[in-house]
Amino acid sequence: MLADSGGGGAIVPFSGDPNHAAPPPPPVRPIRHGVAPPISRVFVSWSSGNLLQVACLSGGRGAEEVAGSVVEVNLAVANGSAEVEQEIDEAEMRRIEYGSVPAFALLQSRRNALADAAAMQHMHSVSERAEWWQYVLQYSKTIGKLLGSPDSLPGLMIEDPRAILKVRERPTSLKAAWELLEIFYVDKNLHSWLPERLVDWLADYDSLLTKTDGTVYCKLSDFQKKLINLQVVENDPDYWNGLSAALSVGWLDVVVNMLRFHGSYQLDQMDNRETENGLVEAVAVLVSTMPRMRPDLPTGKLGQCCTSRPDFIKAWEKWRGQVSKLECSAFWIQCGHQKTRDGLKNLLHIMMGNIKDLTAATSHWLELFASHFLYIRPFTVGFEGMHHLAQKCIQLKPSFGNSGLTGLLNGILSENPEVVLAECTKKFGPWMVTHSMELLAADNEYADIMLHEERPNFGGLSIEELHRLVYAQVLSSHSLTWQIAPTYLSSCLNQGLGLLEILLLKQPIQDNRQVLKTLELCRLYELENVSTNIMKIAGIYHWKHGRKGTGVYWFQQAHDKVRLDRIAQQLFERIGKSVADDNFKQWEGLVELLGSDIGSAGGLEFLHRYRDFKRSLQQALEGRTGEAARQTVEFLIQLMRNPSTPQRFWLPLLHDSVRLLNCKPCPLLNVAETTLLLNKLQELSMAKLRPDFCTNHLPSHALSSVRLALASNLARAILEEP
Repeated sequence: MLADSGGGGAIVPFSGDPNHAAPPPPPVRPIRHGVAPPISRVFVSWSSGNLLQVACLSGGRGAEEVAGSVVEVNLAVANGSAEVEQEIDEAEMRRIEYGSVPAFALLQSRRNALADAAAMQHMHSVSERAEWWQYVLQYSKTIGKLLGSPDSLPGLMIEDPRAILKVRERPTSLKAAWELLEIFYVDKNLHSWLPERLVDWLADYDSLLTKTDGTVYCKLSDFQKKLINLQVVENDPDYWNGLSAALSVGWLDVVVNMLRFHGSYQLDQMDNRETENGLVEAVAVLVSTMPRMRPDLPTGKLGQCCTSRPDFIKAWEKWRGQVSKLECSAFWIQCGHQKTRDGLKNLLHIMMGNIKDLTAATSHWLELFASHFLYIRPFTVGFEGMHHLAQKCIQLKPSFGNSGLTGLLNGILSENPEVVLAECTKKFGPWMVTHSMELLAADNEYADIMLHEERPNFGGLSIEELHRLVYAQVLSSHSLTWQIAPTYLSSCLNQGLGLLEILLLKQPIQDNRQVLKTLELCRLYELENVSTNIMKIAGIYHWKHGRKGTGVYWFQQAHDKVRLDRIAQQLFERIGKSVADDNFKQWEGLVELLGSDIGSAGGLEFLHRYRDFKRSLQQALEGRTGEAARQTVEFLIQLMRNPSTPQRFWLPLLHDSVRLLNCKPCPLLNVAETTLLLNKLQELSMAKLRPDFCTNHLPSHALSSVRLALASNLARAILEEP
């Protein structure tokens, strides 16, 4: 409801029943309508799917100008998924939805092919085949590229030498969650260096871990803004805090770059700072040569790669010895800058794996988790050991206001697919759930059984099929995405095809392009009955709205002989009432649209022949061609001999031909043909005596005029015979 005039047009919330306990606070959804207060009226109505249309109007009845705005509010997203919605706008999400269809369809095709092969080889499931995880990995990589890359932006032509963080594409929680699932469930090539891959993931998505607590990325971003106004960076505590934080999570290139900001590197030094600069450079060298248990490093990253465990242990012991040697060096006494000495020693303690310094340098438990892999437990393997370490880090660094990524990682490390699926559903929406289930079951037998087991409480559906149906429903509710819903419905064997038929039958048929698109989907999924029904519905709609030709076209495409016969009867009634040329022009175009295939036109066969007769008669009366008169007579004889010609049209046909029969000096009909027409005329005279005879609204002298013309033609025909 609206507040009074003193409230500035704000909306007063409903507080509930005062006699009962206070209800939980409802979810608040801000509406950016852009209408200047006061707001006089608010209109709310449902739109497609879960969208709510809210119209805000300003200005009362006496106002000279009334301004307003209509906005759509999506009620489907929960608290976590609302953050994802803010990260990705509707247009970008539609691009992702459309782009993921080919990859999903290809994977399902490969699954079906492998399922057939597994059935022949008596294997229990597709996931038992060695090549399946490679197909899933290819699928995951394709979706990952679709979601974007943190390093996809081109570099600047002139780089800032004092830039700490590179300019890159804004990361999204959806992409981060997808990479987590790929790292732990799909990519078997990462098993030997899984901790290092998690460190790389944290480097890309550290800014998404929390909205309330600080992170390493936030510290460095804040110091980057402060760096512009600093003359001597080593005197600022944030400089050393940023260095410690970056080193703790393994951002070695950032640490070396920031160490180069130190004042001892400047050439215009009044004091002798060679020893201080030597210590800074020695720490930078140690940082840049830190051993890493991984096959290679991305471009621009620092460290010494070791592909085997013995090589890493050897390099690790050598490097740790160099760090210890530098820490015990006598050069520290000659360093006159206290903050530099303390800051560099703190960096050495971090490299030595001092748990107190690592805990102090990190802000989030996941950052502390990654620092253990780098400096304390580089050989951590297995979900159990990683989960135990994660719980320990959570106790040391409890954080609040976490995003869905931390809950997702906890579910992964605890080897609980139900928790992972629940987090994806709650935080990342139906698209993520539908496409990530393939990753969960790629190499996990328990997850494969859990997702594909048919459950009686779901009506015989599996969890996988249920989530696909939910996602297909979301797609079907929007006019721009409904056409990709059949891809997901067709993959649901229990109820998908039935819902697909309902979806196609409920599509609007006002626009022929929309109908053609729907019919194409019917053809792709071999739904001939649905296609026929859609064409019949389109024909009925257009016929009732006055578009007769379009309606007849769809009836003919549907081979609807019953309705075509009814249309023919309506046309018979119209033509039978008046055979004037004006009336002929009204229905001639309709018959023309029926095409040349008379047999498929059902009861309209007579109208095609009658159209040809009228055209030839008009040409004969105008004297365009000499053969036109004879051809008109042939059409007339064919119509009168054809049993499909209704009797009530006999007299109009003969009456139309009177002028042609009278204006020609030589007879156009021979004796046999004239006798045939006279017999038809006699039958018509006898039929007029029956009570059910239908009149044609012709002149009263029409019958006598036709009889006279035929008699005259018969006399001339007898005289002309040899």
